[in-house]
Amino acid sequence: MRKQSKKILSTVFAIWATFVGPIIAQTVAGEIEMEELTVPAEQVAVIDSIHTQEPPSTQEPLKCETWVASYYGRAFHGRKTASGEVYNQYAMTCAHKTLPFQTLLKVTNPKNGKNVIVRVTDRGPFIRGRDIDLSYGAAQEIGMLAAGVAKVQVEKLPNRKDISES
Repeated sequence: MRKQSKKILSTVFAIWATFVGPIIAQTVAGEIEMEELTVPAEQVAVIDSIHTQEPPSTQEPLKCETWVASYYGRAFHGRKTASGEVYNQYAMTCAHKTLPFQTLLKVTNPKNGKNVIVRVTDRGPFIRGRDIDLSYGAAQEIGMLAAGVAKVQVEKLPNRKDISES
């Protein structure tokens, strides 16, 4: 066990030295200014954790946009989502990278005209080229289970809170 721990520690140190060491050396030598290493906040839009509570921006979709949708289900059923809710694969929910939690979206499958209203409760999808992850139940409702991934029409709906304030 001790030998294995030493190997792991050596590997971690080697990776650190490979990537971080040269940056530190160049900074100390004065070749790189610290300002060059930092990225302005407005350029950072990647959410790299399912534990992120709120998105960096609240860009809303236009009245009707075409997005690439996938779905997730059984493996996540009963686990906590990024919003803190327990995921129910049969509920009408979805995951989106930046929209605020509780945002209501009308998702329509243009191939068959079926639509469903879903609520953003999670972050994702984390696969390049996909815009929204529907719950298993929502994907079933619009008939996209067989395809797995489909282009859908998405429209943001006013939340109940927004309606009551009007």
